[in-house]
Amino acid sequence: MDKTLLAARAHLVLDDATIPELPNHYRGKVRDNYDLPDGRRILISSDRISAFDINLAAIPFKGQVLTQTARHWFEATRDICPNHVLDYPDPNVVIGRRLKILPVEIVVRDYLAGTTGTSILTLYMKGQREMYGIRLPEGLRPNQKLPATIITPTSKAADGAHDEPLTSQTIFDRGLLSQAQWRTVTDYAHALFARGRALAAKQGLILVDTKYEFGTDESGTIVLADEIHTPDSSRYWKMASYPTRFEKGERPDSFDKDFVRSWVTERCDPYKDKIPAIPKNVILKTAEVYVEAYETITGKAFEVPADEPVLQRIRRNLKRYF
Repeated sequence: MDKTLLAARAHLVLDDATIPELPNHYRGKVRDNYDLPDGRRILISSDRISAFDINLAAIPFKGQVLTQTARHWFEATRDICPNHVLDYPDPNVVIGRRLKILPVEIVVRDYLAGTTGTSILTLYMKGQREMYGIRLPEGLRPNQKLPATIITPTSKAADGAHDEPLTSQTIFDRGLLSQAQWRTVTDYAHALFARGRALAAKQGLILVDTKYEFGTDESGTIVLADEIHTPDSSRYWKMASYPTRFEKGERPDSFDKDFVRSWVTERCDPYKDKIPAIPKNVILKTAEVYVEAYETITGKAFEVPADEPVLQRIRRNLKRYF
């Protein structure tokens, strides 16, 4: 990673990917989506960083890192389950099949970790032992490996709302998924996580937890959507330092947005207080964390973009879809 070049290009930030010539714009927390008449969806990864159910800041290169990391994992797991990817016309863009997204996020966890209100560590430290329909044993320490890999599903909250912990029974009672769909997505999630854990270990990383989103196509087939094993959807720790830091009760060296989350939580209660502006040095350091994560996870060098406004480049690469 060339930190000097990254700093020189740190002004190349994509906060808004609005393109008026493209139809059916939907702005999500991180992505700007456009639905084409032929059933394809254009997903543009912005540099917005979302945590605590809000957008905190824009981090240079983050959208490119997310798209290219997900590309690496989609290609490494396409034998496990179908995914939505059709093409990559730009470093920040994926063309995918338009799906009906299932209303449950599937979160797979291997460790007692997290900082959000729905994380198992937060709930555990509050004294809860029964959560997501799972009973955790007494005596676990923060960041300790769980006795077994678990799935902790949550509802898909609208912007500004909070994700809600679910149990399998609640999912059935509310009609969010059928029992057959639940079996399929959990089987896929366990297999995807096992593949991710094994490949991450080869890179000297621990895949701690991750989120998967699934949808159904026009035939009802369940398809992996959104992203997979990126620094936004997953928590990674550095394997070499984990044992020592765990024994000392220290926070593991990580490759995820806990860097920004931790800065925020040290200064306020993000669910109640106004969140202070993130300083430029924290934003640049976070950009370096994302780039380092990409390079470590994939084993590939990050291609720093040319000195051209990101949206201008994306518009040029998507012109054939106008």
